[in-house]
Amino acid sequence: MTNRILPTLTLLLISLFAHAGGGMWLPLLLENLNEEEMQAMGMEITAEDIYSINEGSLKDAIVHFGGFCTGEVVSDQGLVLTNHHCGFGAIQDHSTLENNYLQDGFWAMDGSEELPNPGLFVTFIVSIDDVTSQILAGVTDQMSEKERARTIQANTTALKLGGELGAFEEVLVKPFYEGNRYYAFRTKTYNDVRLVGAPPSSIGKFGADTDNWEWPRHTGDFSLFRIYTAPDGSPADYDEANVPMRPKRHLEVSTAGIDPGDFSMIFGFPGTTEQYLPAVAMEQRTEIINPIRIGMRDLSLAVIDSAMRADEQIRIDYASKQARIANAWKKWRGESQGVEAVGAVAHRRQMERDFAERLAAKPSAQEKYGALIPELNRLYTDRLELEKTRAYVGELNYNIDLFRLANILDAQFAIADNNGMDAFRQRSERLLTYLQGIYDGYSPAVDKKVARALLPEYYEKLPSQYQAAYALDQREFAGGYDELIDDLFDRSYLTRGDRVLDMLAADPEAFVETIRADRAFQFVRQLNRLNESRVVDVYNEYADRINGLQRTYMDGLLRFFPERRLYPDANGTLRVSYGKFEGFTGLEGNTYDYMTYLDGVMEKYVPGDYEFDVPERLIELHEERDYGPYATEVGKMPVCLLGSNHTTGGNSGSPALNGKGQLVGLNFDRTWQSTMSDVYYDPTICRNIMVDIRYILFLIDKFGQAPHLVEEMTLIN
Repeated sequence: MTNRILPTLTLLLISLFAHAGGGMWLPLLLENLNEEEMQAMGMEITAEDIYSINEGSLKDAIVHFGGFCTGEVVSDQGLVLTNHHCGFGAIQDHSTLENNYLQDGFWAMDGSEELPNPGLFVTFIVSIDDVTSQILAGVTDQMSEKERARTIQANTTALKLGGELGAFEEVLVKPFYEGNRYYAFRTKTYNDVRLVGAPPSSIGKFGADTDNWEWPRHTGDFSLFRIYTAPDGSPADYDEANVPMRPKRHLEVSTAGIDPGDFSMIFGFPGTTEQYLPAVAMEQRTEIINPIRIGMRDLSLAVIDSAMRADEQIRIDYASKQARIANAWKKWRGESQGVEAVGAVAHRRQMERDFAERLAAKPSAQEKYGALIPELNRLYTDRLELEKTRAYVGELNYNIDLFRLANILDAQFAIADNNGMDAFRQRSERLLTYLQGIYDGYSPAVDKKVARALLPEYYEKLPSQYQAAYALDQREFAGGYDELIDDLFDRSYLTRGDRVLDMLAADPEAFVETIRADRAFQFVRQLNRLNESRVVDVYNEYADRINGLQRTYMDGLLRFFPERRLYPDANGTLRVSYGKFEGFTGLEGNTYDYMTYLDGVMEKYVPGDYEFDVPERLIELHEERDYGPYATEVGKMPVCLLGSNHTTGGNSGSPALNGKGQLVGLNFDRTWQSTMSDVYYDPTICRNIMVDIRYILFLIDKFGQAPHLVEEMTLIN
């Protein structure tokens, strides 16, 4: 495949620079669409330096970390930097009461101490190609959504079969602009990724839930891993004979610091945004659906937080789960508040009026685009009760581990139904390993309290037509909520991890029969079967119709507004966003600086507190001002930075680069008011939060006493 940038797309997207920065841009299009603006803002390199398929470029140092975060290669020995919360699962897996790496941190003093992580991988992007013409060949406006999907799938399969791939290589074809464009990503994956270093959680998660999405921030959110290859440099599964990777490119690390107004760039794999939702959809999301989810997680987190504070083992076991639940909970709250504060729904309605005005000037386009907005409004309104039900049921299945286990096993049992028991047996060892990961640290007592808090919401908030008759009957039979939940947990095998794992290991066929008859399994299965037939199936029918209209609307936006900066929504693919290092004035009128310092950590320090305790070693270094060469010119230790870069989930661990393309920070969060940027990005107030690279180097060198890791990096002062 070769680069084939559609001339029409280029003409549609080149526009006046109404706002400096903003957007999540495909790196191969930067030269045509963004390079001039980026250089005017202070970028000193070229688009070719960022993305090239012929020469080593910055994209060759960026990895998709585990498929859920971003990382970057920072040495010629395959050292990878990412966030602490991205490496959290690996750190937790290696932690015990005797070697509590979550609490104490971990630093490998040589290669023999670096810890393997089964299942963890990193993926590099080899090349990106425009394949729109191949993928949409034969697609017509007269096709149904299913016919269109079948044609696209056939074309995608043919494209993938038409090229040669090396070991551990893959081609991923992704839709852009609601399916109006398609790009193919050739990737190479490395499966031997070892833990090298991590600060204690008291540094890596400093501030925990209280400071999450907040500014000022003082979190040292980083961890270090290393990619290993076969002796010949090729990707390989874990083997003791493997050697550290010799990468095609690694990032230079700048210790010179940055000033407010300096150019900033984020390079990574943002997950999902919905920048072109109709106003009615944005309004429903932020004013109805988010409050439902927030309320459910309020109840769940109250139970888990109380249990973690009361028991040190529960604190270790539930740390990752608690963080996962709390992250989305706070994000939804900020998103709803931000959208309301800046009048984003009104702005979106204005865009729809602008669309109608431009359409009115094009009589020939009336048939295709004229009924779009009214029909989208009608479909979203008609679908609302289904959306609310999905929110309630989804939160039950996400927060209650007993329900989650039942759903996992129900999906696995379908393999036996569809492909026979032999197929299930072949997967049973993998399933056993997966279940062991869930049961390690599982507390039935805590899970029961979560269920006791959440299940009444299902019965009391959902319309009766969307509640499973089986669930209603079981509540009446048990005599009440408490009795029902006691019955489900006390009589279920699924709350007894040792029994479940032993049964699966001993006799997979008997395991399937036993669990299918399990009291809790049946309850969850019946609840979800009703939800699937009355809610999910109908919801998906609406979704097909909405998606088709949304794709046509996006096509109209591109055609009718060639002067506007219409960047594609994030979809987990490699993107560049850019802006400046800068502070902001908050919605409440307060002005915030762009940088925080270690002094601020000590001001927040609360001895013994779950969120704001700090290690004694860090206190000593601060008191002695022993910062090594990493302090500012006035002797202060920088900790975190702000920038006006457009980021979202998946950008965690992304490198923050200066105008020379050098690493100056590590992206890990957004400010509270910026969580709305998934649906509405406002560059005047949206800010991403980064760890200053000097704080990271200080923690590795002076705090972790692992200067050898800094020495293998390429430092530029």
